[in-house]
Amino acid sequence: MGWGMGVPAECAFETVAALGRRLRGKEFTCVELAEFFLARTEKYGPKFNAVVTVTRDRALSEARQADVDLKAGKDRGPLHGIPYGAKDLLNAAGYPTSWGSAPYKDQVFDEDATVVRRLKEAGAVLIAKLAMVEIAGGMGYQQANASFTGPGLCPWGPDRWSGGSSTGPGSAVAAGMCPFAIGSETWGSIMTPASFCGLSGLRPTYGRVSRHGAMALSWTLDKLGPMCRTAEDCGLVLNAMAGRDPLDPTSIDRPYAYPEKSPRKPPFRLAVLKGCVDKVQPAVKENFEKSVEVLAKMGSIVEDGLEEDIPYSAATATILFGEMAAAHGDLVSTGKCWELTALEDQWGGHSSQVITARDYLNAMRIRPFIQRRVDAFLSKYDAVLSPTIPNVAPPIDRPFRAYAGDVRGTNIGGAGNAAGVPAISVMNGFGENGLPTGLQLVGRAFDENVLLAVVDAYQRATEWHLKTPAL
Repeated sequence: MGWGMGVPAECAFETVAALGRRLRGKEFTCVELAEFFLARTEKYGPKFNAVVTVTRDRALSEARQADVDLKAGKDRGPLHGIPYGAKDLLNAAGYPTSWGSAPYKDQVFDEDATVVRRLKEAGAVLIAKLAMVEIAGGMGYQQANASFTGPGLCPWGPDRWSGGSSTGPGSAVAAGMCPFAIGSETWGSIMTPASFCGLSGLRPTYGRVSRHGAMALSWTLDKLGPMCRTAEDCGLVLNAMAGRDPLDPTSIDRPYAYPEKSPRKPPFRLAVLKGCVDKVQPAVKENFEKSVEVLAKMGSIVEDGLEEDIPYSAATATILFGEMAAAHGDLVSTGKCWELTALEDQWGGHSSQVITARDYLNAMRIRPFIQRRVDAFLSKYDAVLSPTIPNVAPPIDRPFRAYAGDVRGTNIGGAGNAAGVPAISVMNGFGENGLPTGLQLVGRAFDENVLLAVVDAYQRATEWHLKTPAL
């Protein structure tokens, strides 16, 4: 199996921006770049259980068109000719969209998801449908082996989990199979693999990106976002994806542009989330405190926290599993749930079916209080800082709780997702067994570019985003 002719090996881990400069400098063609990443995907995809389907024919067709357009002077922008992978809950016309699950492994849709279509219009080249936790984790999985493609494996430690539910996007970008990927988050499904795999993963504001053509887990919580190497790349990809879509009534008609004409610059107003390092692994705490020291040179930092008088996580979980029960009730009613891979997923959907209308409606009544509380808290700062996950990637051979023990996260995950606000996770060091740790920044609704500005400044002052695993 050959690599793309003329594409240097170091391009496997270059940014979208850097690859774009090389393409425009005619160092290689879009087809050669596609062949390069297709070869890496076909080689490493099975090794890390990261890929469901390699879309080779489509990729080469899109790459050929990208070359024709460039030659004709039609430059579609920063993503022109850049290969990427999509989590396998996004439709790609004519290819299987499995939702990570055996019961749906052969289902095919006849149109692209809006995100896939918009990326194509921006010149990006789809090379693979990437693995994920079955039904995006909605059945309550508790172990890494919760996908018909096998447990997602972390390129930094092949006996460790890549993080769910966007397992494939995390593994694929970290292993240099593609420069960026599209993941989804309902509660932690971009943040977790970004942290475990050492990436920059952006969860946009709810409604910023259309979800038409994406599997629904929870209609009022689901969000689609980029998983990349840098904050800059996240912004470039979001720029191509964002915007109102008449096919998704929850998408919001609010302008988005990256880069901005007048980006936010230091000094930044930052806060450390109170109690965020009380129960985390020692290296996670140490790396977080070092990150705070770096950011302290770029503005003011105080400690602050959300008041605990609202059941943030309980309300979010009730909404999530109540909506999942409605979206995927047929798995239970038809008995297809018994075809799922993880044992707890086979019966997990049954418990969600008995969430009462009273409980769901009460959670939705609490939600506006969460949104107002979170916005009032975040309005004082450009970003609120915490470790993304309290531990490094867990081993694949035991339940998550058996590894994590007494470490635990904070209430910002449930609260932030219920409020629909943006967040980003970036690599900030190494912990146990040389595995990545993550720094999370949360901001106000529609303030993605403020978060990206803070992270860009952090990444210019550090080199963690340049680290790559030895494959």
